[in-house]
Amino acid sequence: MKKIRRSIIVAATIAACSSMIPAEGFAANGCGGASWYALRSKTASGERMNPAILTAAHRSLAFGTKVKVTNRNNGRTVVVRINDRGPFIRGRVIDLSRAAAQNIGMVSSGTAKVCYQVIS
Repeated sequence: MKKIRRSIIVAATIAACSSMIPAEGFAANGCGGASWYALRSKTASGERMNPAILTAAHRSLAFGTKVKVTNRNNGRTVVVRINDRGPFIRGRVIDLSRAAAQNIGMVSSGTAKVCYQVIS
């Protein structure tokens, strides 16, 4: 029963993301690749990057924006706060802190296909 429910969630997420405009054209919502990082350097917003809190990097969203990120492989979601710029690798739309990546089950793989939605 749990696998069926997970499959339904993943299918619904993929269906919802397939109708969205690509992230490069419309920054409020999108789908694409995600990666994670755990540096301790300063972020583009000026705060120190802390891999233990739920933050992320996005190319154009305003600092402080809250974004819900969904892992398309397993349906798990996490809400992060944008505090940095990036990613700068083609095909990737968001870089997550290690804590955020762990919440959606992508630490071991390093990358995942995700959809994101601005919530505030």
